[in-house]
Amino acid sequence: MARHQDRAAIQMVFQDPSPSLGPRQTVGAGLTELLRLHELDRDRDRCRERAAELLDQVGLSDRIAGSRPGQLSGGQRQRVAIARMLVPQPAVLVLDEAVSALDVSVQAQVLGLLADLREQLAVSYVFVTHDLAVAQQITDAVLVMHRGRVVEQGPTDRILSTPEHPYTRGLLDAVPRAGWRPGGAAASPL
Repeated sequence: MARHQDRAAIQMVFQDPSPSLGPRQTVGAGLTELLRLHELDRDRDRCRERAAELLDQVGLSDRIAGSRPGQLSGGQRQRVAIARMLVPQPAVLVLDEAVSALDVSVQAQVLGLLADLREQLAVSYVFVTHDLAVAQQITDAVLVMHRGRVVEQGPTDRILSTPEHPYTRGLLDAVPRAGWRPGGAAASPL
């Protein structure tokens, strides 16, 4: 049982949730199945109620429960993936480029949802991203890696305002800004 609890304590949300969502199973059936797996003492009706609560928690209508993943938008699929990862009530969510495939307005909505969930559930995030604007919006601390090694770490505001490592400075220099024109020289990772 300890191994199961360890796995449940950390859950993962991927950039593309589609492979983790069964194409023939409705969203509600998938959530209900997960709830029954993680909470064996719950009956089907209670699991359906909890599935509706989870959908509401991630900003989706309970009407989504009858939909199959292929009928949903990318943002809706990502919210369903987040709801599924919340089933075992994890302490940590690892989000691997979880918003990079979404358009900017949907990305902002999902980031807002993640911020709300972090406060409501006291869950921690490990947020993997190449998008420094996303990192600034969602993180308290940043760890910058280059070629598999940590080159700089610290509070997000400090790292992004006064980076010490040349690679971090190069990443920040590569961020488009007002008046930025494509074709500038690429920053050297050295």
